[in-house]
Amino acid sequence: MKKRVVSGIRPTGRLHLGHLHGALLNWKKLQDKYNCFYFIADWHALTSEYTRPEIIKKSTMDIILDWLAVGLDPEKCTFFVQSQIKEHAELHLIFSMITPIPWLERNPTYKEQIQELSSKNLNTYGFLGYPVLQAADILMYKADAVPVGEDQAPHIELTREIARRFNFLYKKVFPEPETLLTPTSKLLGIDRRKMSKSYNNAIFITEPPEEVSKKVSQMITDPQRGRRTDPGRPDFCNIFFYHEIYTSQEKVKEIEEACKKAKIGCVECKKIMAENLNKGLEPIREKRKELESRMDYIENIINEGNRKARDIAQKTMAEVKEAIGI
Repeated sequence: MKKRVVSGIRPTGRLHLGHLHGALLNWKKLQDKYNCFYFIADWHALTSEYTRPEIIKKSTMDIILDWLAVGLDPEKCTFFVQSQIKEHAELHLIFSMITPIPWLERNPTYKEQIQELSSKNLNTYGFLGYPVLQAADILMYKADAVPVGEDQAPHIELTREIARRFNFLYKKVFPEPETLLTPTSKLLGIDRRKMSKSYNNAIFITEPPEEVSKKVSQMITDPQRGRRTDPGRPDFCNIFFYHEIYTSQEKVKEIEEACKKAKIGCVECKKIMAENLNKGLEPIREKRKELESRMDYIENIINEGNRKARDIAQKTMAEVKEAIGI
């Protein structure tokens, strides 16, 4: 049997190129090798969006559409919505009883995310404890592995610690999932920071071509190339990283040499890249548009995925309760 993989995305708005290259394309590769469970982490979204929950429901359907448009196959993957599987909350509660607070406070991404989302009040129990809910999400399905970026790797180690603690205190129920490190995307936001909706610097997967071109024209390139006549440094230029993905290899070499010798300016370079980026995104846009006319089909995929996930979750919780004796 194929090993099982579990991963999710918080529905806090549209998906951008960071999601595409940092998660979705990797998920697409994994679906042929693993038994994949991909879920909408709507309870996780509440940790930062509790004052505007309306965006969560709207984003849920948008994200499922994007997953399908990118090429995730519901015949190979199970898609489900976290809040529709109530057992996640039950297992989270049980794990919260045995997880020491220092384990959560030492989480290296906790303070980073508070700084990144400084416009929101995240001094809540839910935000501090979301790695415990994440552990419940993963261990509920007895995942063999979890695909994450390096910044999320400490969360998987915490999940392993919680599994070990439960197994030690009660009975061996949970495996310790492996960390499948996802290659870090080189693509930064238009301001050279990490691409994020919070920074308002993202290029979204399904944006109209004209909006993509507009954002590309605003992108910061090599900060030391102040004039058209200055030689460029492609290795330090955000635009060049996009070229490496969306421009033909032959053209990339040509642009690299021209940039180093100041034979091409940043404006022209951006126009070439924007054209190629739009060509690369066009099949996703077209597929998504076709899917938008088949919403009954999308609903059926979600309902079937929820059913499959719920069946597994109920069996796991029966084991958990038997182990604890309640």
